Amino acid sequence: MKNRLRSMNTKKVIVAMSGGVDSSVAAALLKQQGYEVIGVTMNLACSTKSSDKGCCSMSAAQDAKKVADQLGIPHYTLNFKDEFQKLVIDNFIEEYKNGRTPNPCIRCNQFIKFDLLMRKAEELGAEFIATGHYARIKPLDEGKGEKGVRGYKLLKGKDAKKDQSYVLYRLTQEQLAHTLFPLGEMTKEEVRKKARELKLPVAEKSESQEICFVEDDDYGRFLKEKIPEAIKPGPILDKNGKEVGRHEGILFYTIGQRKGIGAHKEKKYVIALEIKKNAVIIGEEADLLKEELVAGDLSFISGISPQKNLEISAKIRYNSPGAPAEVVTLSSDKVKVIFKTPQRAVTPGQSVVFYQGEEVLGGGIIQGGN
Repeated sequence: MKNRLRSMNTKKVIVAMSGGVDSSVAAALLKQQGYEVIGVTMNLACSTKSSDKGCCSMSAAQDAKKVADQLGIPHYTLNFKDEFQKLVIDNFIEEYKNGRTPNPCIRCNQFIKFDLLMRKAEELGAEFIATGHYARIKPLDEGKGEKGVRGYKLLKGKDAKKDQSYVLYRLTQEQLAHTLFPLGEMTKEEVRKKARELKLPVAEKSESQEICFVEDDDYGRFLKEKIPEAIKPGPILDKNGKEVGRHEGILFYTIGQRKGIGAHKEKKYVIALEIKKNAVIIGEEADLLKEELVAGDLSFISGISPQKNLEISAKIRYNSPGAPAEVVTLSSDKVKVIFKTPQRAVTPGQSVVFYQGEEVLGGGIIQGGN
């Protein structure tokens, strides 16, 4: 898409409709605002065993179609199964094989919703795509973007309890220029109220908290089915390298975990995973505290990596509070994040996201902590 300004002159928008209340209200609001709305449900790779769960299940598509019919907008289902398998699920499996804990929702947003879907929108002649994310996009003043092009900031959603800016930190300026977040200024309660006022059939539908392609949120079962050859028993070691137990497979563990490490006189936690030794390392809760981390695979909303150290608030997982920290540039694609207060369970594979106030600056993938 060409980098055009937001304008009501071009009104067509593709709304990613998951069959839930958020995306349904997003579609309804955009129609009320005068946009030509087209609803799209993406057929990804959800399990068929739980057809009533997940954002891409069969029942989700049916619910989205019901909402679209009520709103009087066209609705289509797009098949992105192969792309989702390659870009999201295969990466999820590979990361666990290498002792890291990935966030597949971030990759789904990066490669599926805001790449493949945006390209499909362009084919359909739409200026924008829209989702039900709780986040906001703020246009900068003309001329302040790179090379004089209008730029955009990504901000937290108004509802602090529902803010989803963490999983959107990899969006680019081009993507922000063609994205709408109709719920950014609303709270979840307001969204529910709006859905009831419009008598949407999904107004009381509960939220899905699970990863869509993992049945019942059972990562262990999923990995055992997909890569049984990688499930190998091995030692559980203390910090001194002494074997204190056995595990059934390193893929079943993540940093900070207590379950599945055996009974001990004191509370013990997984503090590290050593892939080469196929070993789970356990220690005390204090061992989980890290003063700094290194992150790579960086992405900044502005499109420009910082040239100097930054004072920021860092989130090391989706549901964690921000922690005051300093970002120190190590290379063009690697930074060190130094926390003012040690942080618990810094986990390789997860994302660290940088904020200044309500603004998302960017982030990267955690490689390790000290």
